[in-house]
Order: sequence, then C-alpha cells, then structure tokens
Amino acid sequence: MTPGTDADGQRSSELALKGIRVLDFTWVGAGALVTQTLAIHGAEVIKIESSVHPDNLRVSPPFSPGHENVNGSGYFISRNGNKHSFALNMRTDKAREIARALLEKSDIVTNNFRPGIMERWGLDYEQARAINPAVIYLAMPMLGSTGPHRDFVGFGSTIQAVTGMVEISGLPDRLPIGTNTHYPDHVPNPGHALVALLAALYRRKVTGQGANIELSQLESTVNVIGPEILAASVGVRTTRSGNRVADAAPHGVFRCAGEDSWCAIAVRTDAQWDGLRRVLDAEQVLGSPRFASAKARKATEPELEQLISRYTVTWERELLAKALQQGGVPAYPVQSVGDLMADDQLQAREFWHHLDHAEIGPYVTGSLPFRWKDGPFGPTRPAPLLGEHTWEIAHRVLGLSKDDYDALCAEGVLR
Repeated sequence: MTPGTDADGQRSSELALKGIRVLDFTWVGAGALVTQTLAIHGAEVIKIESSVHPDNLRVSPPFSPGHENVNGSGYFISRNGNKHSFALNMRTDKAREIARALLEKSDIVTNNFRPGIMERWGLDYEQARAINPAVIYLAMPMLGSTGPHRDFVGFGSTIQAVTGMVEISGLPDRLPIGTNTHYPDHVPNPGHALVALLAALYRRKVTGQGANIELSQLESTVNVIGPEILAASVGVRTTRSGNRVADAAPHGVFRCAGEDSWCAIAVRTDAQWDGLRRVLDAEQVLGSPRFASAKARKATEPELEQLISRYTVTWERELLAKALQQGGVPAYPVQSVGDLMADDQLQAREFWHHLDHAEIGPYVTGSLPFRWKDGPFGPTRPAPLLGEHTWEIAHRVLGLSKDDYDALCAEGVLR
C-alpha cells in the first residue's frame, strides 16, 4: 500500500466522506452514480442486491465479450466502482430484518424505487427514523411520492418525454429524437441528489439532525430546460433547432474530408466571422453583403451553412479545427469514443482510470466531472461481483458467525 493511502489506494487524508456508511438500495442509472460518487470520496457504500432479482443494469448491454452475465455488463461496471455488494433477498422476512439492522448502523439510506416498495419492506423514512433518528434518507421516485402520477414508473428516456426534452431535441423538419441517451439518469438527477445529500450531511454535522430528502426526477430534469420553460411562460413555443442557437451563426457541425468526419464551428462575433473567412480562403464568397452582419447571417443560415460546407469538406478535421482556433474562431473536431480515449488533454489530466475487474479483467473508466486538487477524482476499485462482500459485511458490520451466515445462505436469505 502506498504511504498516505488507504486500502483502496486513495489518499486517506483527502477522503472527505471517510467514516460515512451508505445503505444503497438504488438500481439502474441515476441512483448508482450518486452512490458511486460518495464511494469515491471515502464513504462505505453497501449495495443491496440479489441474484433473485438483479439490478437491471447487471443484465443490460453492452457486455464484455464472453461475459454475458450479471458480472459482465459495462453499463453496471461504469456506475458502481468502489462499492460493496451485499446479496440480500428482500422477498424474505429475515432479509428485511437484516436490512433494518444495517440501517441502524448506517448514516445514509438511498433508493430510487417507485413509491410503496420501501414502505412494504418496513424501510420508509418514518420507520427508518424510528430505528436510526440521525439517518439521512434519500428517495428518488420518478414523479415524486404524491400527486395523480405518483405510481408511474420509467427511466431516463421516459423522463425526457415527460419533461419536454424529447420535443426540443433534433432537427426542425424531422421527428423529435431525444438526447439519444438516458440523459436525466446521467446528469441532472444524480447531480441534484448528490448536492442534497452533501447539504444534509453538513446540516447534520451542525445540528445533529437527520433528513428526509425526496428528489422527484421529473422536477429535477425540468430544471435543465429553464430557458425553454421561461419562453413558454410568455407564450413562445420552443421546438427543435438542431445545432443552431439564437446568438450565433454559423453554429453547427460541418463535414470534413474523410468518412463521417466533422468539425464543430461557432461564430458569435464579427471578428470570429472574419477569422472564419480568412482560414477558409473564402473572403470573396462569404464577403457578400448578405452575410455582412450577425442578423443577416442568422436570416440566411441554411444557405450560409451550405456555402461553408463546400470549403470545410476539403479539410482534414483536425487541421481545420487547429487553423480556426489559431484564427480566433471557436472550433473542435467531432470526436468518437476512440478519439476520446487518446485525447491529449484527457490523458494529461489523468482522466482515464485503469482497473482490473474480477470477471472481465482490465478495463478503463472515466473520472468524476470535478476534483479536489490532488485528491480523489475517480474509482480506485472496480465494481463488485454480485454478492462479493456479503460475508465480509455480515461478519464485520452485523457480527454474524460463520454458522449463522451459512444457515442464512442455505435458507435463501443471503442470495
């Protein structure tokens, strides 16, 4: 072990959440990112799951080739680093008793189930507070725990549709396409939940009081489209605009030489417009009075984009982006995932973490989108195998003997 680090290879003096225990009932995407972030910063996250009803991510592609099983999902592995897996069959009464015993010894309890599930298990906030008065309790129901739609269930793609994100994503002359990912699961919902938990931890440190946090994933995601909500409130209908924005023209991706090769370009000022014309050697064509002002360029955007594309298609994307940047024009090549893996900036900042998973072997994962200076900013342990830490937690945290543990396994409680 490196001096100044803990058993996971992290600098022990910089683990902000060391000593915090999280009883984690979250599954799929949004909740998993919350608790992974807590784990990276030193919290002991005990993920409650079971082979009887595995986390949906464990059975979701992409899988590592040859490992199409509950331990081989890249989706799951990317969101569950640094956690402990405790196999507990919550369909049994004894399992619920064990969960309550773990709750008594935990600081935070998290779930993103639909309303009613934690209540049926005897693990809603009121019951949790009776067991552990200082507990911080986070629930992330899709549409909240009250209202006519409280029982609706769904995932990030569903939330996109409910909030209007799908309607405003895509090209104006085509059907809406959404963000092509479960965006609410990856950004607003885990981000807002994490801030709420950290605020509750600070409040508890000052007052000694626990907290009951309900994060409606609908309301969390609505916060992302504030400008569109404001426009709608004054009667302006916002719809799809592709890559175009109100305050720039041209603004989009332009084809370059080679197959599926593109460069993103954004022009907001006259100086940037002049730089674009010079770099493309198109001062005469693009110097037409029709494009003389930002307002004029905006009014002729479709024609302008076609003209610019005639020039960009002769350039290699990297060379074009570099030339435009040097000319004062915001531009960058449109990168593939493979390009990102080799990106000089990300390499220099040690964004990529190389870990060794017990099932799939060596793999690469990304860092958090924030970091402490010289502190932890990415996972140091791979995602756990299903039930990998069941005995350890049962013995170390609950004090179970090996005989009692084996009996609970034989009964299908620890499974």
